[in-house]
Amino acid sequence: MKGSNTSSAFLSLISLTFVICSLFTFVGKNLVLGGWTADTSKISPLRWVASTAVSVIVVSWGHKRRSLSTSGALLALLVGFCLTLAHYSFFFCLIAFFFTSSKATKYRQDIKSKIEDDFKEGGQRNWLQVLCNGGMATELALLYLLDVGSSDLPVDFRHNYRASWLGMGVMGAIACCNGDTWASELGTVLASEPRLITTLKKVPRGTNGGVSIAGLLASYFGGLLIGAAYWVGVFLSASSGDISRAPEQWKIVLVGGFGGLLGSLLDSLLGATLQYSGKDVKTGKIVEVARLGVSRISGKMILDNHSVNLISSILTALMLPKIALLCGL
Repeated sequence: MKGSNTSSAFLSLISLTFVICSLFTFVGKNLVLGGWTADTSKISPLRWVASTAVSVIVVSWGHKRRSLSTSGALLALLVGFCLTLAHYSFFFCLIAFFFTSSKATKYRQDIKSKIEDDFKEGGQRNWLQVLCNGGMATELALLYLLDVGSSDLPVDFRHNYRASWLGMGVMGAIACCNGDTWASELGTVLASEPRLITTLKKVPRGTNGGVSIAGLLASYFGGLLIGAAYWVGVFLSASSGDISRAPEQWKIVLVGGFGGLLGSLLDSLLGATLQYSGKDVKTGKIVEVARLGVSRISGKMILDNHSVNLISSILTALMLPKIALLCGL
């Protein structure tokens, strides 16, 4: 309890420092630079304050609920700030991912604790997990800020190609992470024995690279949710003039579903080949390290779970803009 109070006090101090630094940075930027690097878009004081305040509130809530460790909360502050500042749709996607993936991680923990050797109560995310899940989306959001500015544009490759490409890239990275989380956290407890994606042979639940119908459906619906969140952000924040000349924005929801499914499949393929899975003979749990007393199931010890998440999110972010373009956006 004492350690928890200390970490909460530390996070509060850092959050206050973050707010103060953020506001002073905004003032200094306007005094020295007089605007952002994008030609036409400047960041309003309300947008900057909202991005700062919302990030602090959400991260503090997540830390209090033990969905984020202290290190994870500190990095999540920067991730949330960058995404909210760039486009409100990015923020809605991030919120949808954070809340639903946290719920999915905590679902049926009693079963997961018997399957996974590295199981953690509450699924608390540290800085490395935040980096691997949100790193690609944050990088693309920063590129959006530098190239487009703080601008809530609809997806319209015909009139705003670069903004649409970067926007779909951000959504792809988040949809991948959410789809994979839903697939692994829900598919593990709802499905029977999965099949290895490379050989289609039955493997124990919790095996890296194992897929099931329930898991694949979960990944698709997890991606659909991210697509819906992006669409809501466009509907609420984009101007009526931009929306009227843009393609039908409901297609974003379907593209998000494809992103969730694609990300889950990529994650499974990497997990089955480049990530080790074995079964501990004594405990019966699935482990990711080859050692005495462990029977190999699949994969090699090249990547760990964090690396697989990062690579799959990068690949999905690079591929989803093309899918969105093919869907008529």
